[in-house]
This record gives sequence, C-alpha cells and structure tokens, in this order.
Amino acid sequence: MKNLLPRTVSSLVVLLLLATPVLAGEINISAAASLKEAVNEIADGYTRKHPGTRIVRNYGASGTLAKQIESGAPADIFISANEEWMSYLKERKLVSSSEPLAYNILVFAGSTTRKVTGMHDLAALDRIALGSPKSVPAGEYATEAISKAGLTQQLGGKLVFAKDVRESMMYAERGEVDGAFVYRSDAQFGKRARILFTVPQQLYPRVTYPIALTASAVGKGEAASFLRYLKQPEAVSVLKKYGFSF
Repeated sequence: MKNLLPRTVSSLVVLLLLATPVLAGEINISAAASLKEAVNEIADGYTRKHPGTRIVRNYGASGTLAKQIESGAPADIFISANEEWMSYLKERKLVSSSEPLAYNILVFAGSTTRKVTGMHDLAALDRIALGSPKSVPAGEYATEAISKAGLTQQLGGKLVFAKDVRESMMYAERGEVDGAFVYRSDAQFGKRARILFTVPQQLYPRVTYPIALTASAVGKGEAASFLRYLKQPEAVSVLKKYGFSF
C-alpha cells in the first residue's frame, strides 16, 4: 500500500491538471482614443467566448502610443488613427504588415448658440479645441483642413490644443470652447455638444485606422486570434454602431 500511494497521488495530480482549463493568455492592445468604447465592447464580447483570455487595453493619442511601443511598453496589437504613426513603427521594424480596420469622418462639434454651419463661420468664434497635431491624428487632420480653408492666420490665437481627441470633445461638452474638431464617432454620443458641421473631405486625407501585430506578438496565437476577430461581422457591427465606416 505504501508503494501504491505515491502513484495514486501522482495520478490524481495529472487528472487535476488535465481537468483545469489552460489560460489562453493575456493580450495587450494599444488603440487610438477614439476607439475606446467600440474596442471595449468588442473585447468584452471576445473574452466572454474565450474566458481564459485577458485583454489589457491602452488608449491614447496615436503618436503617444507609438512612442510607448518604441520605448518597450507591452503591446501585441496597435491600432492607429492614421497611417503616419503606423509607418513610424514599420520603419523601426516594431510592427508587422498592417491593413485598414475602419474609417472615420472629421466633424466640428459644440454647444455654442452661435450659427456655425461650415468652416467659414469659425473665424467668428473665440475658442476652438483640437488635438495636438504633433501626436493626435485628429488634430493633424484639423490643422490641414484649416490650412486648406485659408483660415490659419484667422484662427491662430483661438486654438486650444488637447492631449487627444477625447479631451477635445470634453472641452466642447463642458462649454469651455465654442467647438472642437473631433471624429463623428466621438461626437455622435455627445450630451451637450452636437455636430455643427461635417468638415469637407477635400480639405483633409481620409481618416483611416490601420491595425497590425507588433513585432513581439508575431507568432503569438492569442493576439492573432483577436486581431482576426476584430474584422469579423460581429466586431464590424459594433464599430458601425459607434460611427465608424467601412
């Protein structure tokens, strides 16, 4: 009996290990701030189907996220709000090949009672918010639109720069600015601020959200699986619900 006991214990341990579900692992995703609600909902749906997976989300300005990845911050998937910051990481061999995930539209939103129906009305406003064009794609798109509309000098002293597109929308919601350049996906759920006009597409490049696995995640099955899920009909329907287009 004494000799059989260790074998019995070993057999029980093996059975317990086989019966215990193996954790799929952790996925770190760095995504543009404008994707926050949509990616949260998609990630929650994915983890319900894959209970062993934990998805850690990091949202912010695309440029800030790219610099974090360059500095070694954990990231398996990167979703930028423009091609520029994805290219920045590609040049440094920090991401694999990318592809478009979704598209967006630049709008001007605010709660001002002044009549604002187009770019030509902005010169009459006092304060206008936009993301810092050095790191925030929405701010870069807005700056280009302002330049092409011939309003750079007229709006120069009126601009309030925010850390990301969500902060721009927050300023508009609080009435701290007359309005803000944000994406349609940010503005459509505003409580106080509403979309005052859509910025003409000819004034700025199409807002594209490229997605890629980071170099450290290539070969990581969990990350690749979630990236594929982001392009499935279930995830696409969520993105459409939040104002993104395809």
